[in-house]
Amino acid sequence: MSDTIYTISTWVIPALLAITLHEAAHGFVALRFGDKTAWQLGRVTLNPFKHIDPVGTILLPGLLIFLRAPFLFGYAKPVPVNFRALNNPKRDMVWVAAAGPATNVAMALAAGLLAHVAILLPPAAAAWAIRNIENAILINVLLAVFNMVPLPPLDGGRVAVGLLPESLARPLARLERFGMPILLGLIFILPLIGNQLGVDLNVIGWLLSAPVAWLVELVIRVTGNG
Repeated sequence: MSDTIYTISTWVIPALLAITLHEAAHGFVALRFGDKTAWQLGRVTLNPFKHIDPVGTILLPGLLIFLRAPFLFGYAKPVPVNFRALNNPKRDMVWVAAAGPATNVAMALAAGLLAHVAILLPPAAAAWAIRNIENAILINVLLAVFNMVPLPPLDGGRVAVGLLPESLARPLARLERFGMPILLGLIFILPLIGNQLGVDLNVIGWLLSAPVAWLVELVIRVTGNG
């Protein structure tokens, strides 16, 4: 039990910041490009408690960590964005959507730089801080890469809708209502079916493992920890 509590303590801050500041970034950029929806609802803030979803930000990640699941999944309350209120909806949608993953990459880099300070702490505190930093790099990179999968309502889907010609953007945009059930099926249901059949059907793992490993390695090298 003590090991589990220690493990959870090294994930709480990285997960909370990664998930909630990702959403806050969408609100900041949306306001910059003319949409005041999130600002009027008090969501353009760095206060993580404004973005917490009790199930997606606390219960689900905590349960996965407690069960020692081979993956971590979570979400915050989505920041409301009225794309029609943006100065240039099709173009600005790309910037608003990309702001979340870009923020995660920036936080991963910041975490890597903090490692140089953490090692100056007393041994026990340094070990705990380094675990937090390692987890922060991993979860921020994972969220950045995962959210860039080109399927609405993920950020990558909205970036694709904003960049593609209308003939391709419209059919992709129509997938948004089905996007979350598709993702949940790929993340949870398909691997379970695969386990029963003795086949690896972890499609999300196939897609994300290589880019996540590459980006983690890049962050480590860029921040001088390689």
